[in-house]
Amino acid sequence: MKAERIVADSNVLISADLHSRGSPRAVIDAVRSEDGLLLFSTQTFAEIRTRLMLPKFDRYIEREFRTVWLSQIEAVSKFVSISGATLGCRDPDDDKLLETALSGEADCLVTGDRDLLSMTPFRGIPILSPADFLAALADL
Repeated sequence: MKAERIVADSNVLISADLHSRGSPRAVIDAVRSEDGLLLFSTQTFAEIRTRLMLPKFDRYIEREFRTVWLSQIEAVSKFVSISGATLGCRDPDDDKLLETALSGEADCLVTGDRDLLSMTPFRGIPILSPADFLAALADL
């Protein structure tokens, strides 16, 4: 398993931002330490931005810090184009993550979403939980 081109679901990214310890943050740190890229489409980045800026997170981390964190993530990311294809996920809203992974030739999609996890591998791309992704890296 490589950590060079990774699609991370919004649930992983939000957890990584809100908690300095834990598997989601370790995923982001591993991608960074491997000089890897987080892959986004305009649609997937808009989702993380919208969700992370919800008022319910105000009590955990100041809005200003979330904005800075998003800018930092964007700076080490590669954006790919997607068309909005239907790819067969039980939750059609998650198809954009699958298409981003395909379009960006991702090494892996990291998520806590059971709808996506049940599809692994998707057209040759592993879909792993943060803990499983870290375990796969450790096995190298």
